[in-house]
Amino acid sequence: MPKVECVESAGIAAAEETEPPRGIAVEIVDQGGDWASLGDVDALLGPLLAAIGRHESLRAHLPAEACLALADDAAVRKLNAAFRAKDKPTNVLSFPSGLPIEPGQPRSLGDIILGFETVAAEAAATGIAAGDHIRHLTLHGLLHLMGFDHETENEAEVMEALEVQILGQLGIANPYDDDAIAVRIAP
Repeated sequence: MPKVECVESAGIAAAEETEPPRGIAVEIVDQGGDWASLGDVDALLGPLLAAIGRHESLRAHLPAEACLALADDAAVRKLNAAFRAKDKPTNVLSFPSGLPIEPGQPRSLGDIILGFETVAAEAAATGIAAGDHIRHLTLHGLLHLMGFDHETENEAEVMEALEVQILGQLGIANPYDDDAIAVRIAP
């Protein structure tokens, strides 16, 4: 039986290992914000990480590990200003580790930071369940750490298609479908 990796509040945890890992493990670090008010982030990420591990197009990037920092907007604003010259908070930032790949070891992807107030406000404004928005932004950040981007139209199509496919496996609507958002927020 393959090793199934999931997220638990104490950090990286995995089911009993009987084969080398093929999935992705994410350590969650609480750095501020009332994340508990949006749901159990640990529980939200387990199915997402399993879906990533099953996706054929991402197998070359696995096994892997990353860190997810749950922060407040003030912390995200500082990082955004320091590393992107944008003095404002944002929903998600990703920082690739730049570490070399070591044979037989999980690939160290890097860090993802979510900004609490921005994430909560976006979910509320669009009528998207906060948990679904957290999963989408975490997936978005992980794809960036794997080397995907959306700077060109072609890159955006590839990255968004992966997001839509993986989120769809979890029963989450296409986050890029304007009509779906309009329906969700209509009275």
